[in-house]
Amino acid sequence: MRDDDFEPLERLVSELGARGLLARVVQAQNGRRFVRVINPNATSLSESVTCRPAPASDMPDWWYCWSWGERMHTADDPAGAATKVARVLAAVGE
Repeated sequence: MRDDDFEPLERLVSELGARGLLARVVQAQNGRRFVRVINPNATSLSESVTCRPAPASDMPDWWYCWSWGERMHTADDPAGAATKVARVLAAVGE
C-alpha cells in the first residue's frame, strides 16, 4: 500500500455507513486524506480517522489512527475499526 492509496479509507467509509454514521474521505490542504465521521443523531460527536504505515516492522503494515495519532485498528479489518469508531461516537441511549 502507498500513502496515496485511499482504498482502506473508502472501505472504512462503507463500514461506518453500514453502522448509521455519516462518513466521507476528505483531502487536507497538505494532500493527506482522512475519513471525517459524524454521528447524525448527535452531530457534535465526530472524529477524523487516518490510515498510516506502522513505524516498526514487527507490526501489521498499515493502521487506522485516531485524530490525535494513536493507532486504533489494523487497516486490513475496516469492520473492526468501524465498530470501535461507532462505539466512541455513540450518543447516550444508542
